[in-house]
Amino acid sequence: MLKTVLVDDEINALEALEWKLNRYIDELEIIKCNSPKEAIKVIEKEKPDLVFLDIEMPEIDGFTLLQHLSYTNFDLIFTTAHDEFALKAIKVSALDYLLKPVDKDELISAVKKVKESRKGNQLEEKLQSLFSNLNEKNEKISIAADGRIFLLDKDDVIMLKSDKSYTTIYLREKKTILVTKTLKEVEKKFQYSDFFRVHASYLINMNHIKEYSKSMGGILTMSDGLEAGVSRNKKNELLEKLL
Repeated sequence: MLKTVLVDDEINALEALEWKLNRYIDELEIIKCNSPKEAIKVIEKEKPDLVFLDIEMPEIDGFTLLQHLSYTNFDLIFTTAHDEFALKAIKVSALDYLLKPVDKDELISAVKKVKESRKGNQLEEKLQSLFSNLNEKNEKISIAADGRIFLLDKDDVIMLKSDKSYTTIYLREKKTILVTKTLKEVEKKFQYSDFFRVHASYLINMNHIKEYSKSMGGILTMSDGLEAGVSRNKKNELLEKLL
């Protein structure tokens, strides 16, 4: 029996995948998770043989989920609806994926490959290759939002603004991306020296600062006229970076 964890925030997609696995494939013990944060706990506890992982999820995306795991001795099959760049990175890293809606024959073939050649003990190395392809090699910041994955050049990002459980990413040419994650979660994607958290609600690209005003406690005027507040405890650190 292959202990199998299915991770997808979409209940319909989760149940459809479970139905196809039960219908067409034998010797599987299936555990479903529709919360990626809960899935981390389940994977650590259950230590599955196989994980089907959706990429696009509102709490945290599939790539971020993998980065939170200490247990990785399982085979991994991504499930996703789109994004040529992500699929290329997955393929180059020698990982498997299935496009949604999942095709019966492709599903059977993917699980058959897992059963014939268990490769879970190589997953950590493949994940390192995947993250390298997604980030360092391509120098892109991957952002999951609105059912898509955006690959952003960091120089195009002006600032990020928090609105409770949502984050708005402001780009050049007045473009924006609304992400259903907190700024704290999204900030992990912007671990570059160019980005600085000037306020609980603002993460800014230093290269896009046009003016700093001491009025109202501290206001930054960014390119395209955007403004960001500066908190008192960040003021001195910001000035050191600017001067």
